[in-house]
Amino acid sequence: MALLHASKTYYRFVVLFFNCMLTFGSYYCFDMPSVLQTQFTQSPNCSTGNTTEGNTTDCCTDCLGMSPSDYNLLYAIYAWTNAVVVIAAGFFVDKVGNVVGVLLFSLLCLLGSATFALGTTFQGTTTMLPIMLFGRLLFGSGNGSLTIVQNRITAFWFDGKELAMAFGLTLAFSRLGSVLNFLLTESFEERFGLQLTLWAGSVLCGVGFVSALIVSVLDKGGVKQLGLDKKQSSDSKKLRFTDIKYFSLGYWLLAVSIMFFYNGIFPFVADASKFIQDKYDYNEQKADYMVGAVYDVSLLMSPFLGGIIDVVGKRGILAMACALLSIPVFGLLAFSNVYPLAVMLWLGVTYSVAAASMWPSIPLVVGQAYVGTAMGITTSIQMVGIGISNVIVGAILGKNETLSSEETLKRWKYVMIFLLGNTLLCVVTTLLLNINDKRKGGVLNRSRREKRRVDEVRRLHADATSRDASESTASVASDDDDERRALLQPLPSTQGGASVNYTG
Repeated sequence: MALLHASKTYYRFVVLFFNCMLTFGSYYCFDMPSVLQTQFTQSPNCSTGNTTEGNTTDCCTDCLGMSPSDYNLLYAIYAWTNAVVVIAAGFFVDKVGNVVGVLLFSLLCLLGSATFALGTTFQGTTTMLPIMLFGRLLFGSGNGSLTIVQNRITAFWFDGKELAMAFGLTLAFSRLGSVLNFLLTESFEERFGLQLTLWAGSVLCGVGFVSALIVSVLDKGGVKQLGLDKKQSSDSKKLRFTDIKYFSLGYWLLAVSIMFFYNGIFPFVADASKFIQDKYDYNEQKADYMVGAVYDVSLLMSPFLGGIIDVVGKRGILAMACALLSIPVFGLLAFSNVYPLAVMLWLGVTYSVAAASMWPSIPLVVGQAYVGTAMGITTSIQMVGIGISNVIVGAILGKNETLSSEETLKRWKYVMIFLLGNTLLCVVTTLLLNINDKRKGGVLNRSRREKRRVDEVRRLHADATSRDASESTASVASDDDDERRALLQPLPSTQGGASVNYTG
């Protein structure tokens, strides 16, 4: 620490690098079941068949034999756990600070991924699924919460500076983990087997934990060097969880809009590889590459989108446009034989823009002191929706059954219609969000120039109010509710609409 000083420009970029590495491994691990869906659901046996080349034997000795509903439960329990934990995690981090949060939640990711991998050693027993579900439970407790801490660290060190770029890079590193999962995991499994593949994912979560140790040292030492440690401690003591009753209608509409949009994305990605194999008769590796295109696009676009949207604004309009433009995705997949890669690339574009416009809108509708709490509640609502959607998708696909090709495709069509319904609901809620935002002054759709002008007017008004108050000889005790409302008001930004990390 003696060689580094927090006042220097390079310091925050060192923090940024290790902060980016926090979720690289956990994002890699999150969708490993999607890439390995065949190995998870195929029965562990050998079958012999006759082909033009003679007798062939197809063996899958380390396959797990899960039913589609059990497989989707791996995603559902992650979502449900995340939904419960992140509410407390957001407020917890606002109260105790980044250091405790980043160490605790990265450790949970490591323990969860290791337990999940350990469960495969009980293949063929009734113990396997409960252990793997427990691993996903631990992993879900850590991953969403870790993203919230990651948000706060980046927001602190880049406030008023290169904030949009920093958050774009943070998301890009996370998506790099997702992309590498779709590119490498299948080949790795073919060479080393299922168990070692899952343990390799756990090792990457270990890299995240090492990064958490480094970030905690840099963050704590840097804050102390800047002389802000006492102020942070003082501010955290003022926070109350019951203050969420003052959150605006705009915030709740935004949270519900995020839920409906992600209800169409994450459950689809979880099953998309199997869908492409069933409908288009592609092999598993090619299907995985196509599904990974959603994250490929996000990886490429994320570093730039934050800065662009910060300049032009129009966050609410972009959110609604993305919902509208996602409608053809599920419609085409349900009712046509369109080339799936084209659809995946289009979904990647709408997903990237929606994430860059929706999540950064949260600090614009709540006070800065409550960004962690608001992010936690939003993530919880999102995960409840995703968890329910995963269960519904699993129920539509049903248990392991011998189905005709026509019946299988019929069930997939119902899945796409369900996902399409969520997208349509997102259109409705984002429309209401824009109507409400316009009535409240259009904060979500302001450009950087417009926001600076409004902030300057507010500062002048605040200065005038302060002078009037100082000239008054009367002193009136403020009502406690008024103090809580004031604490929750979004503060004028020093850079005109700085964005906060977009999760998922």
